[in-house]
Order: sequence, then structure tokens, then C-alpha cells
Amino acid sequence: MMNSMIALVTGGNKGIGREIAAQLAELGHTVVIGARSIERAEATAAELRANGGEVTAVALDVTDPASVAAAAGQVEARFGRLDALINNAGISHQPGADFAGQLPRSADVDHVRYVFETNVFGVITVTSAFLPLLRRSSAPRIVNVSSSAGSLASISDFANTDPVALGYVPSKTALTAVTMMYARDLVGEGILVNAVCPGFVATDLNNHRGIRTPAEGATSAVRMATIDANGPTGTFTDDAGPVAW
Repeated sequence: MMNSMIALVTGGNKGIGREIAAQLAELGHTVVIGARSIERAEATAAELRANGGEVTAVALDVTDPASVAAAAGQVEARFGRLDALINNAGISHQPGADFAGQLPRSADVDHVRYVFETNVFGVITVTSAFLPLLRRSSAPRIVNVSSSAGSLASISDFANTDPVALGYVPSKTALTAVTMMYARDLVGEGILVNAVCPGFVATDLNNHRGIRTPAEGATSAVRMATIDANGPTGTFTDDAGPVAW
């Protein structure tokens, strides 16, 4: 097993994020759970500690730069570095709304913007805040949880039965592209940046209609968070390998 590392998982209090945190802790890594609600984050951290994991929690709202900066300060004060950043936090729609507000024929631009704030701009905000700590790692990694739902190959297929969602789907297309920009820009620093697709997982995001368990959905992120220092960068993969995008 690779040396123990310090890993931060955004949206780590439930669903896929919780399972990413649990699996990393089971591998012997120290995990920081970031979530908007510190109470929920602490509760999940306590559950994982009860199972023997080294797990702590920070309040982290990816859409709030002040919250993100405060979380980075706490991680720096406690650990002095970060080895793996897993940008897992994501949403499918605005609370109280549904995909109807994301149909291009009747688009609610505020609804679309709300989704992008978390799924795209939130990732950029968090990554920017934690880059100084990642640079202190001997083997830094960034993993962005994207989705094949945003694959251009997929969304250009008119036989595709996935929802038409002007916020969620393009936000994942953008996130994968953002991942590649970071990978290209940071390759000279040895920071590995990859995107992963967890598959159609039963979570709050899809009202638990998914066909995979959160534990299954977490495996691709855990794999890329724990690759060797000479591992790949600038990839988009799922359990089966590269995803066409």
C-alpha cells in the first residue's frame, strides 16, 4: 500500500462522497470530510472513526469563497499539507425545482447558473484554495467526480435516454474540460489531475433511482486518488477504463 496520505473529500457526509471517505480511511489514509453542514460532516466523521478510520471534518460550502478559505486554513493548521483533493460535491438541480427548469425550450437561467455554481465554479474555487497545500505534498493528486452524462459523444446521440438538462449535463461537460485544463497546466509541478465517472449511482441527486451502490460509485475516485506519483494525468475514466467524451 502507498504511504498514508491526507485526503479531503468535498460533499463527503453522504452518498458517493461518504463512501470515498470510508474507502480511503479503510486503506489507512487520513480523511477530511468537507460539507456545508459541519454537524452532518462531524456525524459522518464520528461514524467512520468508530470503524477505526482517521477521519475529521470541516465546514466547506464550495459556493462560498470565505467558507472554502476557512476550510483550507483549518487543514493547513492541522496537517500542513494536502495529498489528495477529491472534488465530489455536486448537484443535479436547484432545491425545490426539477429538471423542467433545465429544458432548453423553457430554460430558467438562474436555475442553470445555480447548478454551475456548485458543479463547475465550486470546483475551481476549492482547487484554487487548496493548491498551495497540494504543492507541499510529495505526490499530489486532484480527482474531479464528473459524469459520462456530460460526454459529448453521449449527448450528441439522439437515441440517448438521459434527461435533457441544460444545467446538470453541460456542467459535467464543463467539469471534464476544466479537469483537462488543470492537468495540462499543473503537469510540470507533478500534480496529477483526473476526472472520474461513478456511474448511475443511487443517491439523493437522482432520488435514489440509480442502479449502482454508493460504494461501487466510489471506487473509481478512490483508485485515482491513490495512484502512484508517476501515474496518469488528464484522464477521464470509470471502472471499465477511459470514458469517451
